[in-house]
Amino acid sequence: MPGLAPGIRAAQQPDSAQSLEWMRVDGPGEPGHDGRIAWDSHVAAYQGVRRMNPYLDEDLVALADQARRFAVDRVAPGFQERDRTRTLDRALMKEMGAMGFIAPELPEAYGGLGMGCLAAGVICEEIARADLSMSYVNLLASLNAQILSHHGKPEVVEPWLTKLVAGEALVAIALTEPRGGSDAANLRLKVERDGDHYILNGEKTSISAADQADVTVVFGRTGTPESGAHGVTALLVPMDLPGVTRSRFDCHGQRAIGRGSIFFENVRVPVSHRLGDENKGFVQVMQGFDFSRALIGLQVLGVARVALEETWAYVAERKAFGQPISAFQGVSHPLADYDTQVEAARLLCLQALWLKDRGLPHSAEAAMCKWWGPKLAYDVVHQCLLSHGHGGYDRGLMEQRLRDVLGFQLGDGTAQIMKTIIARTRAGRAAVPA
Repeated sequence: MPGLAPGIRAAQQPDSAQSLEWMRVDGPGEPGHDGRIAWDSHVAAYQGVRRMNPYLDEDLVALADQARRFAVDRVAPGFQERDRTRTLDRALMKEMGAMGFIAPELPEAYGGLGMGCLAAGVICEEIARADLSMSYVNLLASLNAQILSHHGKPEVVEPWLTKLVAGEALVAIALTEPRGGSDAANLRLKVERDGDHYILNGEKTSISAADQADVTVVFGRTGTPESGAHGVTALLVPMDLPGVTRSRFDCHGQRAIGRGSIFFENVRVPVSHRLGDENKGFVQVMQGFDFSRALIGLQVLGVARVALEETWAYVAERKAFGQPISAFQGVSHPLADYDTQVEAARLLCLQALWLKDRGLPHSAEAAMCKWWGPKLAYDVVHQCLLSHGHGGYDRGLMEQRLRDVLGFQLGDGTAQIMKTIIARTRAGRAAVPA
């Protein structure tokens, strides 16, 4: 088996009817290890096997390996510093773009790799292992690139797509308003037609990268208040237009990307910047959120997985009462339980992206990813933090991960909304009206 660490060999795989013997150390057990596999070698072998599954072919596994090396070497070292300074590293964004790690699903004509949505998923997962905030670059790029390429006028969106893929521009999406979070279609931001321009007045809030984005996909009301989702228009709004001002919140986690408010006062946006049809922006553009929900699942599960890997290593080495604390079921069984769930949830996310790549319905699966993934990741990191004792509670990797993953239980759709989507998909909208 290629890729195994020195001193490790794979037992011969028996017939499918027989069980598969796990990997062993060649020769007698090393002193102090009681014949067990040395931890570093065990993890290397385990990770190589874990990532093989029916959804990921050799090209995608190779892409994930490349992304992981980049994340370990370039992203992870600045993880805590970016949290302290609350600054997204633009130079690092450009490096990600040069490597082809931003919106790889876009056609080559836009600078993408044309590899499909699973490619975006494995990259998001690997970058998030190192820094969830930096993986927001990937998330926002994939969500907004899909919106722009499907619904924008080529002469307007192509320059932005080129910059986005190269890591030279950050594109935000502004839907939420002060009076409505989950009631997303109940928008108050006024969009009025004035010749060949729209005039925007109002506020967006809880917007990721609000004060750092170069351009934003903005949803506003062009119809009557009674028209609901069918009176909303989407526009691509450069953030340097006159009348745009921004603020930033002091958030608990995801501090490098940040969240804040965007204010519009008589902002004039060319009609050519409209995305989709007038009054149909919400219905048309919101379909892209199925994509981002599956990506979010992989992001947070990437964080959960690296937390588990570190914790398994810690409990195997930390001793109490004369033996590793992993020998105590109260320590190892909760980790084993969460390890099982993380594996299952990850496969669900890959399934959703696999369906999307084939043009098949995946709204329910994407909603499952979005409600289960963030909750599970938070519970996993919480357990890992407790397993590390006070070392986990100190300011450091584990507590920052806990703060970071919590945000996804709030933003981009709550668990309650996701479960309503699932229920409507299964029982029909008439049976689940609200």
